[in-house]
Amino acid sequence: EVQLVESGGGLVQAGGSLRLSCAASGFTFDDYAIGWFRQAPGKERERVSCITSADYSTYYADSVKGRFTISEDNAKNTVYLWMNSLKPEDTAVYYCAALRLAPWESATAQAMEFRRVDHWGQGTQVTVSS
Repeated sequence: EVQLVESGGGLVQAGGSLRLSCAASGFTFDDYAIGWFRQAPGKERERVSCITSADYSTYYADSVKGRFTISEDNAKNTVYLWMNSLKPEDTAVYYCAALRLAPWESATAQAMEFRRVDHWGQGTQVTVSS
C-alpha cells in the first residue's frame, strides 16, 4: 500500500524556520517524483516545490524561491522541505504528493500538474504569525 505521511508543521513567527518531512512507503523514489503543494484557507491548492530521482533536479514556485529547499534521503525514503524566512502568507496546509513523470523528465512547473499526482499525503498545518 502506498502511503505518504507528512510531519513537521506547526506555529512559527515570521522570519522563522520549519522543516517538513514526507515519509513514503509502498514505493521507492525510482517510481515517482515527490512534490510539495499547499492550500491556504479559501484559496486553491498550489504547487510549491518538487524533486526528481532521475536527475535530482528541483523546481520551486517563485513565491518560495530562495527561501525553501527540497531534499531527498533515499535511505530513509523521505523528502524534506526546509522552509526559511517564513512569511504569514506561507500559512497553509502543506501536502506532499507522488508525481508520475516520464523517466527523462526534470522537475518543472509542468511536472507538478495535478493530473500527474497519483498519491497524496494527509497534510500538515503550517501557521506563520506576524
